[in-house]
Amino acid sequence: MANLKTIRDSIASVKNTRKITEAMRLVAAAKVRKAQQQVLATRPFADRLAQVLYRLQSRLKFEDVSLPLLENRPVKNVGILVITGDRGLCGGYNTSVIRRAENRAQELTEQGIGYQYILVGRKAVQYFTRRDQPIESQYTGLEQIPIATEANAIADEIISAFLAGRIDRVELVYTRFISLISSRPVVQTILPLNPLGLEAEDDEIFRLIVRGGKFEVDREKLETTVREIPSEMIFEQDPVQILEALLPLYINNQMLRALQESAASELASRMTAMSNASDNAVEIVGNLTLQYNKARQASITQEILEVVGGAEALN
Repeated sequence: MANLKTIRDSIASVKNTRKITEAMRLVAAAKVRKAQQQVLATRPFADRLAQVLYRLQSRLKFEDVSLPLLENRPVKNVGILVITGDRGLCGGYNTSVIRRAENRAQELTEQGIGYQYILVGRKAVQYFTRRDQPIESQYTGLEQIPIATEANAIADEIISAFLAGRIDRVELVYTRFISLISSRPVVQTILPLNPLGLEAEDDEIFRLIVRGGKFEVDREKLETTVREIPSEMIFEQDPVQILEALLPLYINNQMLRALQESAASELASRMTAMSNASDNAVEIVGNLTLQYNKARQASITQEILEVVGGAEALN
């Protein structure tokens, strides 16, 4: 009977664990919805900013404009900006982006180029600090749903380091959100700005929906229609001054976009991990229940045999 009690306790423990993992999955799903609402809320400003930059590009030749954020100088030191999460229980999300950053650092070392890490997220800070890696700055305790003020603070830091000459190029390593079950670590050069990188491209937004009782991601393609500035238009200010004021805003927007993509990837990974944990718990409970029934049947059979054996002994 002691064995039966142990199995019953194990079944109860696994069921309680499943309640926790299922609750964490639903919380992550709710936060994904909140993240997508934030993306939709910031979309109008981002679109209008891109429109203005595209039109200025059509009016000006960026290659002929002397602006610090467009300056390409010999690269001696690269800032690798790594975005991870503050929490675990999200599958291989943190591990994959950290591994991608390490691979990039190794590539730079082989080319004879120095590097420094700019770390966002407690997991990245813990990992690289233990390995005594060069760290320019670090940010932890950010909101799980990114906000513009946090993105602006990080963008201001990398712009200051670039303008001061401590870093000749800034490369952003973050996780590109693809779907609830798929994400991809990518490397993107954010400074100096490349004029070709300001060209209009097809964009897309994601929406978390429920279909057939399951969460799915609905991706919507967006096309940016760019109209050139009429040649007869007169600017009250020098277009170069306007461009100089807008480029930092563009970098801030790119940083916010990367934080949003990373947050969505982390939450999706946590949803998937907790869903798998819940499925595994159901399977374990089934196996334990089968084991319990077999043990109980064996116990009942043993008791019947003992009764029959005792009756025969009396006869």
